[in-house]
Amino acid sequence: MASNRFGRIFAFSSFGESHGPAIGCLVDGCPARTPLSENDIQPFLDRRRPGRNKYVSPREELDQVKILSGVFDGLTTGHPILLLIENQDQRPEDYAKLQDVFRPGHADATYQAKYGIRDHRGGGRSSARETASRVAAGAVARKMLGSFPATRGIKVMAGLVRLGSVAAEKAVWDLPAINSNPFFCPDPTAIQAMQAEMEQRMRQGDSVGGEVEIRAFGVPPGFGEPVYDRLDARIGAACLGLNAVKGVEIGDGFAASHGVGGRDHNDQMRTPPSGILSEAYQSNHAGGILGGISTGQEIVVRCAIKPTPTIACPQKTVDRDWREVELAASGRHDPAVCIRAVPVLEAMLWLILADFFLLKRAGGRPE
Repeated sequence: MASNRFGRIFAFSSFGESHGPAIGCLVDGCPARTPLSENDIQPFLDRRRPGRNKYVSPREELDQVKILSGVFDGLTTGHPILLLIENQDQRPEDYAKLQDVFRPGHADATYQAKYGIRDHRGGGRSSARETASRVAAGAVARKMLGSFPATRGIKVMAGLVRLGSVAAEKAVWDLPAINSNPFFCPDPTAIQAMQAEMEQRMRQGDSVGGEVEIRAFGVPPGFGEPVYDRLDARIGAACLGLNAVKGVEIGDGFAASHGVGGRDHNDQMRTPPSGILSEAYQSNHAGGILGGISTGQEIVVRCAIKPTPTIACPQKTVDRDWREVELAASGRHDPAVCIRAVPVLEAMLWLILADFFLLKRAGGRPE
């Protein structure tokens, strides 16, 4: 299967299936002498892992990461870093009846059409279980950026800003609140309504979608390339490469096409008080990126995530012989995959920023 590698200089390749013996990734391009241990990675895997609360998959996985190569005496060696996460709670028998049936909303039929074979055990490679590898690689990217003075001030945070019909207040972005509620929501006043929405869907055997917002602070100007390797284009591709993401917007996004004029949408400029580009802009409708290159302002990205396709409600589908059947899914699944997408999307932005930082250094430009 092609396209298992992400990144140009700071890159990783993921491997493994949902109900195989293990998943993991091989991180390449991390500069030597970056301090790194399993303790630098584990907290981020803990945020993503299943079984954390009743609103996510009950699958019991500790997601304990092991560093098998690329680190010596607590420092990276400059060689590939192999990260392994063993699967401990596989139940392939839960998926036996899906061997010849295509689940609606899943990649079953498309994988079968492309490869002539598919792993029906929880979707195999197309399962969201694969995203643990992205979170592990993102933790390495975060650690690497923190080891350089030019990028030490970068912070990336993601939060769930909509769950079904419940929207968080856009003006509220309470960073401590994100990790203190089961939805990673930055608006504490929206939690109770989100709980009610989730519990209603779960009683109905249904699922729900949502929106995740990612914000990056302290990104220096100059990250990204014009035309074909734009920062915003890479962000869009990375987000859409995540399971269930169906739309991405940056800055004002689609709202910029809803009747607003250029006079109101342009981020007008003034003489910056301290000669820093980011302080020259009087607003941030562009979401911190212009011409595919970072402005130094806050980068703001929003992702629309569809409802989890695996639901307990009976659905019409077909088997491999095109016979019509009815399917009510069993097994352990997230009623709202958008919740655990929060730490994954956060990790993807760390990975992109790490790659563009090293591309900038490789081009001979000052850090």
